[in-house]
Order: sequence, then structure tokens, then C-alpha cells
Amino acid sequence: MPTPRKGARLGKDPAHQRLMLANLAASLFEAEHIVTTVTKAKVLRPYEEHLITKAKRGTIHDRRRVISILHDKQATHKLFSEIGPRYSSRPGGYLRILKMGPRPGDHAPMARIELV
Repeated sequence: MPTPRKGARLGKDPAHQRLMLANLAASLFEAEHIVTTVTKAKVLRPYEEHLITKAKRGTIHDRRRVISILHDKQATHKLFSEIGPRYSSRPGGYLRILKMGPRPGDHAPMARIELV
């Protein structure tokens, strides 16, 4: 049997990564852009696009699933009331990653991830 692939864990265990992505997603939905490392932005993009697709459908089940993922009712409300309807005619590609310069402290490559 082949070894299962875990994918990038960002140096953390899976539970911590899940919570970290949920916090990044909630912050992105509230501010509509955030600055983070390039690696976190690349991991966050498919996670966010899946949530926006759920918001486009807008059913009660989708809303409950997103609340259980994000743990933030205000961000979920903004996602379903403003962001989801905004992308109702767009088939995908809701986020843009813009690379910035390195972070001053440790020279980690930084990126700005924003809604298109």
C-alpha cells in the first residue's frame, strides 16, 4: 500500500492547522484582504474558495457547515449576505495572491491575499 500523503501542514499538527486556517479565513472575510506568508496564502486559497462556493448556494445546510468550520457567526453572516451574492455569476477564482517583499524580522516571503 502506498503511504498516504498529508500535504503541507505548515509545521503544525492537523488540528492546529485547521484552526489557523479558520482564523485566517474569518479575518479575510471581515477585512477582505490580509497580509500573510506566501505558503499560508497558497494553502488558504482552495480553503476559502470552497467556502465562497458554499455561500453562493446559500442554503441553510451550507450556512451551518460554514459556521461549524469558521466558528465565527459575524464572518459567516458577511460571507452569506455580501460576499456570496457578489460572486453569484463568477465560476471560480475569487481570490488574488500578490507577492510582497520579505518580512523585516526573518525575511519570510510575504503576500497579500484579497478578494477579487
